[in-house]
Amino acid sequence: MRTLFKLFLLAVIAGAAWLAWALALPVTPTGQKFVLLRPGFSTRRIVNELRAAGIIRNADAFLIWHYLHHRRSLKAGEYLFEKTANAVEVHKRLVHGDIYVHTVVIPEGFNVFEIGQAMQDASLCSKQEFIDAAMNGSALISDLAPEATSLEGYLSPNTYEFTRTQTTTEMLAAMVNQFRQVARQIGLNSDVQKTVTLASIIEKETSVPEETPMVASVYYNRLQKNMPLQADPSVIYAELLKGSYTGALHHSDMQFNSAYNTYTHPGLPPGPIASPGKTSLEAAMHAGTTDYLYFVSDGNGHHRFAQSLEEHNRNVAAYRKAVEGK
Repeated sequence: MRTLFKLFLLAVIAGAAWLAWALALPVTPTGQKFVLLRPGFSTRRIVNELRAAGIIRNADAFLIWHYLHHRRSLKAGEYLFEKTANAVEVHKRLVHGDIYVHTVVIPEGFNVFEIGQAMQDASLCSKQEFIDAAMNGSALISDLAPEATSLEGYLSPNTYEFTRTQTTTEMLAAMVNQFRQVARQIGLNSDVQKTVTLASIIEKETSVPEETPMVASVYYNRLQKNMPLQADPSVIYAELLKGSYTGALHHSDMQFNSAYNTYTHPGLPPGPIASPGKTSLEAAMHAGTTDYLYFVSDGNGHHRFAQSLEEHNRNVAAYRKAVEGK
């Protein structure tokens, strides 16, 4: 009997030593280790993922610790392991849900192609997956903009934090919800598609806030006179949709066959060409009162405005002279 007791005691001591070794001895990851634990993973699956990534020493020991000491669930998400830690510390992180988030900055004036690239660069989804979802996601904004055929223009510029456990649709919904917040702030609740479409062109034409009402006035004046808007950014967008944009516009591009080509088609294009910021949206809602019909860059980040074609041509000549002199 004494011998059995000694053997039992030795087994307990050995088990305790093994458990202490597996739980308390730190592990140092080889560089940055990302572990993606998706919703629906069982506790056993989570532990096996950690073991396979070399984050913990022993899966069984980790499970024993979890079931005997901390019955709280382990949170799904993507985790970054780059510092030395033992299994108990790793367990604590998973219980608290200390997940890794990817920061994505969407500047004012980005279109779905540029946003898709930003999402791909952040390893959240492929560029094409994002573009496809955005082009077919109009249901997310249909109550506010029933004429919208895609989410172009409704993915609000902002800094977002996403995780790789979120779906593309969930990330799109977050951007649309941000647009809704801005729309409420500025009182945008009617003619939404028209306003966002014009605001997107304004956004692409100038980055100077104080100029936006004047740029808006030019386009409204042209619309009232049934003059084509002749907005270069709309031609670029037309070619982006067709996959034929080469990075620069040429004179021949102005005849590109597309409803988005505002040189050949009067009125507004069918929809927005980018994501406008709050300033451009407000300018589209409250345009300045002017007689301007033309504007051109002054070569220094601003624009010269003109009422007549003759005056505009002089401004164009001044712009070319300024560019040549640099």
